[in-house]
Amino acid sequence: MAKGEGSEQYSNANLLQNKPLNEDDVKLATKSDRGGRLSVCNKICYAIGGAPYQITGCALGFFLQIYLLDVAQLDPFYASIILFVGRAWDAVTDPTVGFLVSRSCWTRFGRMMPWILLSTPFAVASYFLIWYVPSFDQGKVIWYLVFYCLFQTLQTCFHVPYSSLTMFISSEQKERDSATAYRMTVEVLGSVLGTAIQGQIVGGANVPCIPSALDLGVNATVFLPEVNVTKEYVSLDELVLQKKSYMVAAGVIGIVYIVCAFIVFFGVRERPDPTTLQVKKPISFFQGLRLVMGHGPYAKLVMGFLFTSLAFMLLEGNFALFCTYTLGFRNDFQNILLAIMISATLTIPFWQWFLTKFGKKTAVYFGISWVIPFMILIVLIESNLIVTYVVSVAAGISVAAAFLLPWSMLPDVIDDFKICNPQSQGHEAIFYSFYVFFTKFASGVSLGISTLSLDFAGYLTRGCSQPDAVNLTLKMLVSPAPIVLIILGLIIFKLYPINEETRQKNKKILQDMRDNEHDSETNSSIV
Repeated sequence: MAKGEGSEQYSNANLLQNKPLNEDDVKLATKSDRGGRLSVCNKICYAIGGAPYQITGCALGFFLQIYLLDVAQLDPFYASIILFVGRAWDAVTDPTVGFLVSRSCWTRFGRMMPWILLSTPFAVASYFLIWYVPSFDQGKVIWYLVFYCLFQTLQTCFHVPYSSLTMFISSEQKERDSATAYRMTVEVLGSVLGTAIQGQIVGGANVPCIPSALDLGVNATVFLPEVNVTKEYVSLDELVLQKKSYMVAAGVIGIVYIVCAFIVFFGVRERPDPTTLQVKKPISFFQGLRLVMGHGPYAKLVMGFLFTSLAFMLLEGNFALFCTYTLGFRNDFQNILLAIMISATLTIPFWQWFLTKFGKKTAVYFGISWVIPFMILIVLIESNLIVTYVVSVAAGISVAAAFLLPWSMLPDVIDDFKICNPQSQGHEAIFYSFYVFFTKFASGVSLGISTLSLDFAGYLTRGCSQPDAVNLTLKMLVSPAPIVLIILGLIIFKLYPINEETRQKNKKILQDMRDNEHDSETNSSIV
């Protein structure tokens, strides 16, 4: 038998029967983990699993609001309800799924992998139906609300186990950080792909706008139905083509989603954590919640990224409308969004080098604050396409930092928790699910506030231009509001206690704990 073959197949009989691993299995798992390193192929396969969440998230984040308003032609008030309730529901499902995952039995494929594989086909089907415009008008709001919530639930069943997988591919901080960098690079590439697929397919089927009373030089007291411009400017064929373009984009993204899920399933080996396997009595949901949220470093990390995530979500959700109406780049907005994501993709390796060289807290301050001057610039200058592209590229640099840093810092918090609570292990899924919960909560709040604000300002569905109040609202949503939120987040990060010195100290303590455990197992086997 080749070296390591026995440990590679440890507890196979128990795994096939869904039985808990016994003490001998734990020893074999420990030996296997101590000698294993992640190959480049393993890291790439692991990283590809993060693409579906970002591809669909980017398409929904950039395009769902404008789709509901201008294609499905929903009232802005109802669109805001769909966006907010869908995101709020999604946020609630994260800790629930995290708890269920943490209580799941190990199978021959691991604990996380079955969730990833089984949720995929249903998630793809519900995602496709989000972008379908039903033929009936009554109940259209219910249609979008049901399938949006259903997709978010199913995607949570994919993303929470996948995020938690970080802790089960290696016990080494360096290997996990490296795999996280691979993952963030692929996730930003996924965002580029999502923006490109959705933007280019949908952008190729742009429907002409409908002139408002102001565009036609009609006095504001004249009602638009009397002007009767809809038929003149928009044909039925053009509307059908635009609806089909959204469905084609959803179909392409669905295929990519399935391919990525299969790659991570067949290309990544889930390694059981020996300390987790020895937990005798699983704790309840609320006990886990108290433990996790009561850990100071985790609470500060989550709160800091809650504010910064809310800032970037506001920018993401309103930038397409801002480019289309306030800047007047109706035919270029999809390319501007693409420039942001390409810039983010290219700068992920830089931020990985930066956090390794100068520390993660320093990277947070430099990376996230970098975007502030450009947010100010974009609303102060006159509409200029070249300047807009420059600002977009600069903003992408901060987007890269916002992508990479949270997922790179979460494993450090979990390691710190393990040291502070050595008798309470196996809560990785709860840690990750609550972070995703707060991120999605921020997204729901930002989308709900944005759409309601546009409704109050007098947004005109598919108008060639918007009232001054709408343009002012869009400026507020992409500049002053995100800047304030970023500053609040950075202030909270000042209180985050895990710096590079603490991180190295924790690494040494964990290694000593593993060495002591290995020595005690060796002595007991000799006896």
